[in-house]
Amino acid sequence: MTSTLYQQIQQLYDASSGLWEQVWGEHMHHGYYGPDGNLKKERRQAQIDLIEELLGWAGVPSEKALCESYRILDVGCGIGGSTLYLTQKFSSIAENNLKLDGRSDRDFSISAEQNKTGASVTATGITLSPVQANRATERAKIADAQSNVNFLVADALNMPFPDESFDLVWSLESGEHMPDKIKFLQECCRVLKPGGTLILATWCHRPVGETAGELTDEERKQLAEIYRVYALPYVISLPEYEEIVRSLPLTSIRSADWSKAVAPFWDVVIDSALTPSAIWGLLTSGWTTIQAALALGLMSRGYQSGLIRFGLICAVK
Repeated sequence: MTSTLYQQIQQLYDASSGLWEQVWGEHMHHGYYGPDGNLKKERRQAQIDLIEELLGWAGVPSEKALCESYRILDVGCGIGGSTLYLTQKFSSIAENNLKLDGRSDRDFSISAEQNKTGASVTATGITLSPVQANRATERAKIADAQSNVNFLVADALNMPFPDESFDLVWSLESGEHMPDKIKFLQECCRVLKPGGTLILATWCHRPVGETAGELTDEERKQLAEIYRVYALPYVISLPEYEEIVRSLPLTSIRSADWSKAVAPFWDVVIDSALTPSAIWGLLTSGWTTIQAALALGLMSRGYQSGLIRFGLICAVK
């Protein structure tokens, strides 16, 4: 990843993550408002529902997968919201499976090598932001989960992990930050174990081509402003992501467009940003964060026009 872009992303999240957590909580991603986006939900519940809906859509985890040691990689982990949620959820499922097997004394704080009778669930989260990594580590300690999770400052285009390390590679709204989408997905595939699952949810622009037409000058202008504010190099369409994934040694490839389901999130965020505490937090968090807040309407209008899309990919190695 280029040093300038790396610094821009790092600075954006170093500056804004504390305010986001203070106002909106630990999950730094869209919420799910039903297939047509017409369900009214509390914001945090909508974000948790998005995680659950993604897992259900991808069929993860399978009962068989949690019969052995299970390792999760969260690429672009933020302050650890999804990382901790997935670890706790999967650990609970594995523990219940053991109880059904009559092995209720499983200790999930020890490794699979120490106890071969059941599954241990561990997770690693990576981010470019030291502030996020430190806060995620603090949150893991508060949740008494530090023995099961760890957080690193690392580049997703050059992950510091051996081949075939993880059973699940989870990327929830980080692909849009990647300056080389092919290299990013190659790395996700490289660190995935055979039989493991990749789940990707990312910002996209609308499909282009003979039927849909190329992006207009006005659309390119709108995208350029979104790129500038949110430290994005560029986004691509969901069909383009599919083409990359199909070039990799992955099977059972599926995709979906959940734009309608998540679009209401931006209006919810805009409304919640108008409270006195949020406004004061913005004023004290620096210009980078203020710009991002002022640009919330860009994303809302992008969804309304169909320019911005929320794309999903899942695949098995």
